[in-house]
Amino acid sequence: MRDLTAPEADKVGVLAPGTGIAVGQKIPDVHATDLDRNDVALTALAAKGPLLLVFYRGGWCPYCNTEIHALAAAYPDFEKRGVTPVAISVDAPDAEAKMKATYQIPFPVLSDSDAKVIDAFHVVKKVGDDEYAKMKNSYGVDVEAYSGKTHHEIAVPSVFLVDTKGIVRWAHSDPDYKVRPSIAQLLTAIDATPLKT
Repeated sequence: MRDLTAPEADKVGVLAPGTGIAVGQKIPDVHATDLDRNDVALTALAAKGPLLLVFYRGGWCPYCNTEIHALAAAYPDFEKRGVTPVAISVDAPDAEAKMKATYQIPFPVLSDSDAKVIDAFHVVKKVGDDEYAKMKNSYGVDVEAYSGKTHHEIAVPSVFLVDTKGIVRWAHSDPDYKVRPSIAQLLTAIDATPLKT
């Protein structure tokens, strides 16, 4: 695991240019797959209670693992606020299951191996041929092996707080994969955001 850098206060809750779904917009009716390979509609999940949708690059990313581990450790704080974190990456369910077992994650971990959800949320990072070769040859990370697909797309690290009507109430994205909102910043955002509709 690697240490993350929390964004500066004025950058928390800010979407990087050209990314994300703006606050006040409805989330798209998109589906992901849970670890048992069941189809999960994000709008149906949100209807059960507010969600903190956390898009991460993949289980191969040590910075993502730090973030997911921190979310798991803080789960009681989210639960107390009635908000369920949901982690989403392009990793196939088998790869997601390995990460969930490693960290004993108490919230849903969803697979978007076709990259349809990250595309619908406008948080796609296309891994170019040179970057793909470097990841594979220098770091032993084959994004195709993790996703089971050849699209070479991963998520821009991002977070969306969604109410029960499926409306985005708070959003953050940063293309710098080392920068993620801290747990304290996320809880502050939740506490400051009306989620009752």
